[in-house]
Amino acid sequence: MSSNANPTCREPVSGKTDVPLHKRITELSSEIQRNSVPFQTLIDEVGHVIVGQEKLIQRMLIGLLGNGHLLIEGVPGLAKTTAVACLAKGIATEFQQEFVVQKGPIFSNLILADEINRAPAKVQSALLEAMQERQVTIGTKTYPLDDPFLVMATQNPVEQEGTYPLPEAQMDRFMLKVVVGYPNRDQEHLILQRMSKTKQNHDVRAVMKPSDILDARKLIDDIYIDNKVQDYIVDLVMATREPEKYGVPVNGLIQYGVSPRATISLTLAAKANAFLHGRGYVIPQDVKDLALDVLRHRLIITYEAEAEDKTSDDVVSTILAHVPVP
Repeated sequence: MSSNANPTCREPVSGKTDVPLHKRITELSSEIQRNSVPFQTLIDEVGHVIVGQEKLIQRMLIGLLGNGHLLIEGVPGLAKTTAVACLAKGIATEFQQEFVVQKGPIFSNLILADEINRAPAKVQSALLEAMQERQVTIGTKTYPLDDPFLVMATQNPVEQEGTYPLPEAQMDRFMLKVVVGYPNRDQEHLILQRMSKTKQNHDVRAVMKPSDILDARKLIDDIYIDNKVQDYIVDLVMATREPEKYGVPVNGLIQYGVSPRATISLTLAAKANAFLHGRGYVIPQDVKDLALDVLRHRLIITYEAEAEDKTSDDVVSTILAHVPVP
């Protein structure tokens, strides 16, 4: 926790404004440690089936806890579908692998929109309405969606022919964009041992229920975030818009900086990460760990950057390297 957390403050942690800040944070941390245990059990349970995708599993939980959606980029065969199916089993909820505009698959807690960039624009638009408004309109009727509600959309970065790329404004609606890479050699060997069977075993125990996620969100709203950490989040966002003011050497590489949604998403993701680590307060590392996933799809680079083989990841990494950490 930042040194700026003054024990004599009266910040509204858990609503107990008559109790010193440090005591409220300690009490909240104890409560979070108890309530985060099932989530760690869930991570372990899914890990019995999914090999080498710990980051993806954690980001899926951060999306659920932060009430946001995920865009997953990776080549086929990296267990993206299996991961969300196992997560659904672990929290005793429903999972659907497709999106259609009729009362059916969209009315689930977890939705996998596989290869979203291959879906026609009309389907993309309907999905994004569901993501943003938490409702679906069919004809003249509007239906509310269940809560929690997580969309995990995938993109294949290799095959672009016949695709409908998501517009930047729509990409902004995803809380996180997670890039899924290949497993390392040891993980590949474990996959060989575990999965080279004619009958696959994807049994995952239900260790949670959807209401546990809603209860956890109430605690996440109370997590303390120091003013210096808030400033760090704002500085990272502003550095995408005015890099020269922050001494970030990316001249000519950024066409558009990130929107205010990035500020909100980075704050919520950092709080969710603190929760998963059993803390009632956010530290700068929470922000730094999630910044690339929150910013990479919101930052629009220039043609000059592309000509230099620079990606938005390169630019965000440069910003993270130059903006001082509190």
